[in-house]
Amino acid sequence: MAAVLVFVGSLAVVGGAFWYGIYRKQKRRREVAQAAAALGLEYSADDPYGLLELPFTLLSEGDGRGCNNVIAGTYEDMPVKEFDYWYYTESTNSKGGTSRTYHYFSCAVTEVQAECPHVAISPESILTRLADRLGFQDIQFESEEFNRRFRVKSSDPKFATDLVDARMMQWLDDGKGWSFEVCGPWLLCSGSRLKAPTLSSLLDVLKGFRDHIPRVVYDLYGSGRRADAPEGSEAQ
Repeated sequence: MAAVLVFVGSLAVVGGAFWYGIYRKQKRRREVAQAAAALGLEYSADDPYGLLELPFTLLSEGDGRGCNNVIAGTYEDMPVKEFDYWYYTESTNSKGGTSRTYHYFSCAVTEVQAECPHVAISPESILTRLADRLGFQDIQFESEEFNRRFRVKSSDPKFATDLVDARMMQWLDDGKGWSFEVCGPWLLCSGSRLKAPTLSSLLDVLKGFRDHIPRVVYDLYGSGRRADAPEGSEAQ
């Protein structure tokens, strides 16, 4: 009898967790849809844009990944797509059992008028410092304070130093916890999963980074016309 009660109790726990997961997903969808409407943007529960195909390192992490709750449109004269992103890593224990660890992000992407080599900028952490010790060195800048606070990786170090000039460094220093990638004409901003009512803060950060891209980037990697740079970009 005791064994039956344990079995029934286990089923109840599993069933409760399953339905709670569905409830949380539906609640998230409603809240993001409401946030999109308030911003004048379109909402899609799934990804109709093929966002996982964009050439960013973050979007290829893990053993499996996905995105949903996509909002798209124009925000402050900037074309944007904002979305929930997740990936998982699988591990195997000594008995052959497998488990998954999930990581959740809020991401936003826009385009710039330049063909950029890949650059990834993220806050330094214990894990990134460990990677440095293992030989995965990041690009060093003249500011030691910036080097301590941020990790910059690029396929083209010269472009990275053109992109992250003194003005960009100052703007990054004023921010908190955001990561960025540029590749080709694409710019990605990412961070920990945000509550739906605060999603506009991610769009503001994305626009802030875009507005601080130096003019030299557009001159050297864009069409060569200064008019291609967004208003607010500083001439070099």
